Amino acid sequence: MDQTHDPSLRSWVEGADSHADFPIQNLPLGVFSPRGGSPRAGVAIGELVLDLGAAGLEVPVPLNDFLAQGAAARRELRARVSALLASGATPRPEWLHRQADCRMHLPARIGDYTDFYVGIHHAVAAGRLFRPDNPLLPNYKHIPVGYHGRASSVVPSGTAIRRPNGQRARPEGPSFGPAERLDFELELGFWVGPGNEMGEPIPVAHASEHIAGYCLLNDWSARDIQGWEYQPLGPFLGKSFGTTISPWIITPEALEPFRTPQDPREPGDPKPLPYLWDEADQRGGALSLELEAFLITPSLREKGMAPHRITLSHARHLYWTPAQMVAHHSSNGCNLQPGDLIGTGTVSGPDRSGYASLMEVTSGGREPLALASGETRTFLQDGDEIVLAARARREGAVPIGFGPCVGRVTPALA
Repeated sequence: MDQTHDPSLRSWVEGADSHADFPIQNLPLGVFSPRGGSPRAGVAIGELVLDLGAAGLEVPVPLNDFLAQGAAARRELRARVSALLASGATPRPEWLHRQADCRMHLPARIGDYTDFYVGIHHAVAAGRLFRPDNPLLPNYKHIPVGYHGRASSVVPSGTAIRRPNGQRARPEGPSFGPAERLDFELELGFWVGPGNEMGEPIPVAHASEHIAGYCLLNDWSARDIQGWEYQPLGPFLGKSFGTTISPWIITPEALEPFRTPQDPREPGDPKPLPYLWDEADQRGGALSLELEAFLITPSLREKGMAPHRITLSHARHLYWTPAQMVAHHSSNGCNLQPGDLIGTGTVSGPDRSGYASLMEVTSGGREPLALASGETRTFLQDGDEIVLAARARREGAVPIGFGPCVGRVTPALA
């Protein structure tokens, strides 16, 4: 850590010092368009965005080339931005734009998107719905299980998600129509920085050097489409219609105060094979990060009622660290590239209050979720909105957040 993490550091930007997500200790990177302007690189500070180009800090968009430069470039930019925004520096309000007046874009061009399945409580809860006596498959505690997702349908927060059509199983045979069991999944995402050459795996001890930052990720899931199609090859159309991410890249440097040891494995769990095990990663490769999911229905919105919190979970429930995911992903020589996006899988807690999908919360639709408006939900209806949030907390450090990850369901095409 360095002076940019100092809890006593203050900013001349009004409202930044008390901001829940973006105080001066955060300084996340993103790509935005001011009203009537073209996309450009920026840094979130309070409710505003610093235009990096206007401040004399040229960062090309999309951010792939910058992410490829690795930690040294990020640290240099972070130090310069911190100095420009700190109390005592000359205020330059002309460099700033209100976030509410800006359009956010994907921060990088996503060449590939991979989604893992390393939230162990989600794996157990979901598996129990289909295999009550054996919820975890034999490989789960030996490898970080994952699949390749669809990069083209990853969208930034605020983009509407259209209910997909697809095949659904029926007693009389499959039918085609709108998904009836539409769900969300609360995940942590992370961006690849420097890549690796094809055929050259990334050692787990150096895997964190290839992570450029983090975001929130909603892996929208059509459970009825997914349930019919996934055997034997896994997720396809039940997942590929949309993935929502928060638009700000929360850098590893910003999260440095919130590094924490990986939770120890249960007695009797196998120790990972050597290519997945690094003592330093186990001592500090996890994150102290609270994760939340909220539901806003049309009725809650019309009545001015508060969003319903579905989930309060924590990143400590990930069974594998991000470095282990990167090491495993590249272990066969797969070449990761700057701007690739990796999801952790659903980060559920051990009980219903921390379940991070409606499939878990409602026991597959058998136990409806009751809302203060008098409504119930088993799965998402048209007009429903899911809001994901994250907050990094640690004693002695200024808390930081990720900003919201929002998506609203719109009707399927007729």
